[in-house]
Amino acid sequence: MDKEEIKKLLLHREPFLMVDKVISHTDTQIECELFLDENLPFFKGHFPGQPIMPGVLTCEALAQTGGILLALKNASQNKMFYLASANMKYLKVARPPETLKLCVKIVRSFNGLYQFSATAYVDTDKIAEGTIVLAAAKNAQ
Repeated sequence: MDKEEIKKLLLHREPFLMVDKVISHTDTQIECELFLDENLPFFKGHFPGQPIMPGVLTCEALAQTGGILLALKNASQNKMFYLASANMKYLKVARPPETLKLCVKIVRSFNGLYQFSATAYVDTDKIAEGTIVLAAAKNAQ
């Protein structure tokens, strides 16, 4: 699934859309990618000349990955709200022109709230991991 297909699932748009491609998914987990091009807007201000992927945007990319999974499970859940992250650890930095692999798995759900285990990789190196919580709104316009 490419970026144009992702735009049919998420309401996010550039420069806030943080997922470029869906690699694989099941009902409970998904793997996506974000290509870190040095021309992405946040790299112009985040350590110019030595750009690194901001940790908070890595969290956002993981949350959007979870949102894509929810939208794939139920088309009426196209609006997700990022409620929380917990125990988020940043282990290494990601730099352009690397590709960020985003892996998210549903751990628990209750009444429209979803808790995910979330991990980001560059190649085989784990760069971030933690828990993300999203709320899904049905029939959002």
